[in-house]
Amino acid sequence: MKFRYLYMLILAFIINKVGAQSTASKQVTKFEIASPQLNALKTIWVYLPSDYKNSKKSYPVLYMHDAQNLFDIATAYAGEWEIDEYMDSLLVNKSIIIGIEHGNEKRIDELTPYEHKKHGGGQGEAYVSFIKHTLKPHVDVAYRTKSEAKNTTIMGSSLGGLISFYATIKYPKTFGNAGVFSPAFWINPEIFDLVNTTDIPESSKFYFVAGTDEGETMLPKLEEMISLLKSKGVKTTQFEFHSIGGGQHNEEFWAQQFGEGYQYLIINN
Repeated sequence: MKFRYLYMLILAFIINKVGAQSTASKQVTKFEIASPQLNALKTIWVYLPSDYKNSKKSYPVLYMHDAQNLFDIATAYAGEWEIDEYMDSLLVNKSIIIGIEHGNEKRIDELTPYEHKKHGGGQGEAYVSFIKHTLKPHVDVAYRTKSEAKNTTIMGSSLGGLISFYATIKYPKTFGNAGVFSPAFWINPEIFDLVNTTDIPESSKFYFVAGTDEGETMLPKLEEMISLLKSKGVKTTQFEFHSIGGGQHNEEFWAQQFGEGYQYLIINN
């Protein structure tokens, strides 16, 4: 079931939606930046808070994957996360949101840190290196950001949840917080070995969420990871875990959970 869904998702990502009207906020813009790590030109979506132009303050930054699905129904696979609508609704505690477009047929490559025998991939380290060494330095110069790890969050779903968790475990001095939605731990079980051999600082924060209708392995694998984190000394004050009854592996579910994840990782940090 999970393999069938994965291939359907990739196929759907490649097919452009025709005739859909844009729902992106006026606060959302795009730019392109070369990634030497991936040998690619990456399209980046930027949400700036509504008070950005009329203030001099700096903002926390949230990095997210699959930008096509975050802000605009016209580019989304099966519904958008409505990130801009949520952010526009906030009167305070706003953030800059950086959305990184997935690489279509290269999505598995970019969002998996280890190669899978059947499905390939394994370029996740290069992808995270792009964010760490190329994209984030550009963002920190181009925009008024709070650049320290405490105010730098990375978030995604499925493969995006996997790579967000990996980035925070591997580079806690860069990514202080991770939003881990329905993580595809099944495709890279090596992630458990990484956690087992890594010291996780008390400054790292994690928000885990998954639905009960996401397949037989989703919640058991996530619960296994949380048990491992606890055995490594990660305190209960460093993470939240939510198992949502009836939650399915889709954008509608993740959009519904975004607000609580944002509140925990950024507003309550």
